[in-house]
Amino acid sequence: MILEDLYCGKIFPAEDIVPKGKNYEEVNQQISRQMKKLEKKLAREDFTDIEKLRDLLSNRSETEFCQSFIYGFRLGALMMTEVFSGNKSE
Repeated sequence: MILEDLYCGKIFPAEDIVPKGKNYEEVNQQISRQMKKLEKKLAREDFTDIEKLRDLLSNRSETEFCQSFIYGFRLGALMMTEVFSGNKSE
């Protein structure tokens, strides 16, 4: 049962979502190349600052993804409530 699996920690939505798209892998490779390029060009302290910024951006994205997941789940639940209530909006 999905609720039991969720409760017992067998489902990890944040870890199970794998981005798909034709550009996803290419963009990741471009980011990696750019980071290596910057690491060679910049002083260690400056590159460390960029890594910290990247971590902050990643944390912000995680928060945004979490909120999007919650919103999508709630919207789905509201739709199911409407479907099962049998109310017509005509």
